[in-house]
Amino acid sequence: MMRYRLLVSLVAGMVLIRHGRGRLLAPPAPADAPPRVWLHGASNGELASVRPILMQLIAARPDLGWLVTSNTESARDMVRAWSLPGVEAEVAPVDLRRLSRKVMQDWRIVAHITLEAELWPHRVMTCKGPVLWLGARMSAATARGWARLGTLAGRVVKRIGWVSPQDEASRDRMLKLGLPEAAMGPVVDLKAFYDAPGVEAPEGLIRESCWLAASTHDGEEQTVLQAHRAARQREPDLRLVLAPRHPRRAPEIRAMIEAAGLSAGQRSRGDRPEVGDVYLADTMGEMPLWYAGCGRVFVAGSLTDRGGHTPYEPAAFGAALIHGPDLRNFRAAYDRLEAASAALCITDAEELAKALNALRSRQQAAGQAARIALRPETDLKTVCDLLLQKLPNA
Repeated sequence: MMRYRLLVSLVAGMVLIRHGRGRLLAPPAPADAPPRVWLHGASNGELASVRPILMQLIAARPDLGWLVTSNTESARDMVRAWSLPGVEAEVAPVDLRRLSRKVMQDWRIVAHITLEAELWPHRVMTCKGPVLWLGARMSAATARGWARLGTLAGRVVKRIGWVSPQDEASRDRMLKLGLPEAAMGPVVDLKAFYDAPGVEAPEGLIRESCWLAASTHDGEEQTVLQAHRAARQREPDLRLVLAPRHPRRAPEIRAMIEAAGLSAGQRSRGDRPEVGDVYLADTMGEMPLWYAGCGRVFVAGSLTDRGGHTPYEPAAFGAALIHGPDLRNFRAAYDRLEAASAALCITDAEELAKALNALRSRQQAAGQAARIALRPETDLKTVCDLLLQKLPNA
């Protein structure tokens, strides 16, 4: 435990330098707060995926309040915009023992639900109620890291009352760390519950002739732009929406677009979506707009050493899917897509251009195939019923 405390203290110093004191303070609790469940997810994707579950739990247990935290301000703001009854959204404090204990006390936390890879020892150890791990993901590297924590790992996993692993590989790794078999629930991939919001495509985007490069990283934009130029030789009306993972890279990416001989519109500058050969979507929290407006989606993070991003969100919008070879973050999901021939894998700009052209005439059928392939393995009602059984009385 001492090794972990030293590590977290070092992280706290880095957080102070980069973000100020905000994450080194416990979020203030409202006066007369009811007993609450603390629900934590890393960022927008995790919390957007759990929203259908959260809504059912709120309806079933109106006596409980909810503290929903994330590691980013954009995810906090997203949850606040939902305006769900009894829900307070905050940025999570660093996992220092004193901060975790203060949140538990001030917010009257009676249970803690954490999502996917977000397992924080001090939160687990200071929660007096049940700790539930939903859609739990543990990679081989993460399992090795936990094993190096020695007895701390065993103490933490023994405090977890119920786990729904994201996949069988995660399940096996958790059992090897000492998680009791009795605490193991069904396989649940939270992102399969993603419910596409009812947004309309922005004016100026024609779904049949627009494609999206979603959450691109450094090293991928050049490939995307080369593919776009090549694909336009067969589809002169083809337009690209380029949404980088990190909007701060927008100046660099705009320079690439112009160097490729393409004109650019830019969201952050107030340009309308019909402006330019390429529309640079360099804002946070607007990805549903681009999914709604583009019938073909290249899921980025898969051409470089990033492990790939979620296919669930574009599939929920009925988009035809294209991806690169590095898919380790969502291996099970992409295996299902491959088995159903519901996505195309590419390795370079030439293959990406060919995939775009090939999908023009069948993007609706390809999108429907992806949506079917990624249906949840465990239905929503079953997951909610299991969680409700574990939540204590207020």
